[in-house]
Amino acid sequence: MHTLTRVESAAAPAALGPYSQAIKVNGFVYTSGQIALIPATGEIAEGGITGQTKQVFHNLSEVLKEAGSGLDKIVKTTVFLKDMNDFAAMNEVYASFFKDQLPARSAVEVARLPKDVVVEIECVAVHD
Repeated sequence: MHTLTRVESAAAPAALGPYSQAIKVNGFVYTSGQIALIPATGEIAEGGITGQTKQVFHNLSEVLKEAGSGLDKIVKTTVFLKDMNDFAAMNEVYASFFKDQLPARSAVEVARLPKDVVVEIECVAVHD
């Protein structure tokens, strides 16, 4: 029997609907997509793709920390971009969060994202 454990971090934005910030099961953490909401204010981070990507990683980091994991334990990310022309700028910020261990990744352009943000990222990570 596999036990699914809901992960909720007060240091990351609350879910915008009927879903969990993340689920832990079988040594893995599966996060929901994180957008650039600032937890303390509920506002979208400023700075376009660069500022939003930084905030997304801050939010992902908080959810993973609550799950007993971290950015250094991510094995796969999926990046959703409103405009693929933002890929290079997103990629520069993205790379700054990963030094030696680069996770597998998919990146796709989508028609629209929640709250009209320009980037959303979800991940799968291992946990202790």
